[in-house]
Amino acid sequence: TLELQTITYTTFLGIINPNNIDNMAVKKEGKKRKWHGSVSGIVDSPLDKVWTIVSQSKRLSQWMPMVERCIDLVGYEGVPGYVRLVSGFMFPQQDGERSWIKERLVAMDSTSHSYVYKMEASNVGLDGSINSLKLIDYGDGSTLVNWSFEIDPLEGTLEDNIIDYLGFLYKSCINRIQGAIEDANKKVYETC
Repeated sequence: TLELQTITYTTFLGIINPNNIDNMAVKKEGKKRKWHGSVSGIVDSPLDKVWTIVSQSKRLSQWMPMVERCIDLVGYEGVPGYVRLVSGFMFPQQDGERSWIKERLVAMDSTSHSYVYKMEASNVGLDGSINSLKLIDYGDGSTLVNWSFEIDPLEGTLEDNIIDYLGFLYKSCINRIQGAIEDANKKVYETC
């Protein structure tokens, strides 16, 4: 007999409504435990300015230096179901080629300044991974950025190693948001 297990998802600061999924039952047999990680950082800019930078695909390369291109594939940005193709040097490839990731927007809430993307296909081995970003007004014109991720275990890789690498990568992106906002402000100022 298959033993059923009730899975309780912890909310990522309100992105996922636990009332909708608290009592989901899944077959315990055959399911692998997901690997989880999260990073946070303070950006010395107001919430709305940070949201403007992080919520637009066309601005990814401004705060994610390893991203060279982001192409719209399906749907409309900001609407669940939207699919984009991100490429660059996010994850080193043995053949020296660029990394690519096809991501689908699962949820976006501009009121709570949060979104969730799922990696649907890639050449980096993270298919099925889920990334969630949430902004919180931290007071005094600053913003707390929380980035959490969930991935399927990777064969031949230690959990701590991949969680540390992704944490480092995503934290470096959070640290670049302030510079992206300042660059955007300079461009606006120069055109006036």
